[in-house]
Amino acid sequence: MNDADKPLKSPFVPLAENSFDGLALARKLLRAIPVGALATLAKDTGYPFATLTSVATLHDGAPLLLLSSLAHHTKNIRADARASLLLAEGGKGDPLAHPRLTVVGRLAPIVDARSRKRFLRRHPKAELYADFADFGFWRLEPEAAHLNGGFARAADYRGADLLAPVAAAQCLIEAEDAMLDELNAQPREVRAALAAAAGEDKLSQWRAVGLDPGGLDLASGQAGARLSFTRTAENPAQWREALAEATR
Repeated sequence: MNDADKPLKSPFVPLAENSFDGLALARKLLRAIPVGALATLAKDTGYPFATLTSVATLHDGAPLLLLSSLAHHTKNIRADARASLLLAEGGKGDPLAHPRLTVVGRLAPIVDARSRKRFLRRHPKAELYADFADFGFWRLEPEAAHLNGGFARAADYRGADLLAPVAAAQCLIEAEDAMLDELNAQPREVRAALAAAAGEDKLSQWRAVGLDPGGLDLASGQAGARLSFTRTAENPAQWREALAEATR
């Protein structure tokens, strides 16, 4: 068995337990940050090779990427699927004072209409090239994650801890398009209130771009917002109830 085939056992040294809810922050960063630094292993030299890429998420929270087969990073992952993705929250002041999340895992191609639609809702301009012959969608299966939430706030997690259970929520997933269209047809003040409940600027032009059993994703340009629920919703009725609770 070569290094590429070995399972990732303990990627980071365990850190002391923190009092802040790091897992909630990690999941928020995973859902809300639309651009990340993708690091792959160069197939010719073995050195880490980092590039910038647009990021969306699947219903369970796994990162979803749209990559060109002509790009170096895609050639790298066809030779060795191991990769890491850095998602960093921007803002004023020292960039190192803002939260960021590193996700380690393996990339695999994914072909289905629902994944394509989720990505394009988050990145509508990508529709210009998403169907080019050299482009394809890839899922990063998280194996481990490292959160740096700011000074003295760091923690490590298993990849599975980041993901949401979706097996029992298929009827919700099938209703996603209609429910998002319903939200986006509401006056902008409705979505502004949702963004404000998520701790974001309510003056931006927010649109609903994704939903899942654990919450709602919003976007305004390249800004993202995640309104997380306190309970899991497995069908449209439960989801609407949880959304109302989260807004209150």
